[in-house]
Amino acid sequence: MNAPNQLNRSLGLRLVVVVVIGNIIGSGVYKKVAPMAAELHSSGWVLICWVLAGIISLFGALSNAEVAGLLANTGGEFAYYKRIYNRFFAFLFGWSLFMVIQTAAISSLAYVFAQSLNSIISLPPILSSLSDFNIRGVFYPFANFNVKLTAIMLIVLLTWINSKGIKTGTWVSTAILLLVFCGIFTIIIFGLSNTPYPIEKTFTLQTTTGTAVTFTAVFTAMLSAFWAYQGWAAIGYIGGEVKDANSNIPKGIAIGVILVIVTYLLVNTTYLSLLPISVLEEIYRSGNSIAAVEAVKSFWGSKGAIFISILILVTTLGCANATILASCRPYYAMAREGLFFSKVAKLNDAKVPVNSLLYQCVWACLLVLSGTFDQLTDMIIFAVFIYYGATTLGVFILRKKMPDAPRPYKVWGYPLVPAVVILFCAVLVINTFFSRPREAALGIILMLSGVPMYWWFNSRLNRKSKHDLSPSTDSSQSRL
Repeated sequence: MNAPNQLNRSLGLRLVVVVVIGNIIGSGVYKKVAPMAAELHSSGWVLICWVLAGIISLFGALSNAEVAGLLANTGGEFAYYKRIYNRFFAFLFGWSLFMVIQTAAISSLAYVFAQSLNSIISLPPILSSLSDFNIRGVFYPFANFNVKLTAIMLIVLLTWINSKGIKTGTWVSTAILLLVFCGIFTIIIFGLSNTPYPIEKTFTLQTTTGTAVTFTAVFTAMLSAFWAYQGWAAIGYIGGEVKDANSNIPKGIAIGVILVIVTYLLVNTTYLSLLPISVLEEIYRSGNSIAAVEAVKSFWGSKGAIFISILILVTTLGCANATILASCRPYYAMAREGLFFSKVAKLNDAKVPVNSLLYQCVWACLLVLSGTFDQLTDMIIFAVFIYYGATTLGVFILRKKMPDAPRPYKVWGYPLVPAVVILFCAVLVINTFFSRPREAALGIILMLSGVPMYWWFNSRLNRKSKHDLSPSTDSSQSRL
């Protein structure tokens, strides 16, 4: 029997895999091949970057799986970092999740959902007269406000659904994921059977500009690929609700990530076999087109555009749902330890951290108004790879700190595999400072806003502890 303020352990391996894949497959599988083509100017190099990003993601997932198998608990990396590093670094991670990593992911997914809906039914314009209003020429909160308002409404709806219980949220994700896989493999089968030229031309390393591909271009393109792979670590956030978490979480991460890598390589090979690099570059420059839509239109015409728009709608709906479901759990874990707003530690009758969902909903809605899709995703990837590196470093630290602790899973290829991940994370973060300085700066500012917040939460916790320990004056007098 569960305690009244404890989460239920109700998810088995199948639903763990669903949550892993549901948190990964979102808008990136349809959109990100275009910015990669614009950066690399070569179809072969685009595929190489998808492969490299997949390998690094798998290495990172395997490293994370060892840590999760050893320390699985609600909150994911928040729980891990307390054991690996300290409470301050754990809090900084949780605060980064709230300020940018997970809430911006929810915002960007909801935004792409609304864009796709707009392409199907043409949403009526709202507050068009305020579309040029801006904050320092960077933020345009009322630009495309009809799309942004739809995104906000979706976030509110999915937050309400997930307040009904984790089983409700995961069954919604399962149903949506089945539809998504059917749709993606329909594109692959029909696309590869309708390619206008031999598929081997897809793998040319020649660039449309005639210049060599640079190291910086490869890493910048991989930012886009990593957005598409991002999300597998979210399963750790619900570790307190997984049956036999120490075994099922590592297995679920490995199975989920491998399935996604195979799917991404097949579908991007399909896009590149249907659309020349010059067309993908033009799609990126237009700002309003989606690569997958144009690819499907090339063999199904206008009916294909409707099909893919509906598929993007369903996919982003599923990923947004899975992200909302998992992401509120770390804030609940933080609040239980006095490191977040105390109301967030409350569970409703369905054993769901309902106030954590509410806080997350409000901030994600505000982020919808703050920027464009690519601004949000580049900012997320910069921030998340700092912590991917920190978790992977934890593999080495825990092997020294807890050498004899039982490990249900040990990372394959140790120490080479985790070392490669750490090195890659460091290079990607440094490269982002030079290739995307504004997004890197915004990410750092939002993350470091956690420093004064940690001091504030900690000082409140210390005052509460002192108050609880001090004897009551009234009770002393009554005893006299």
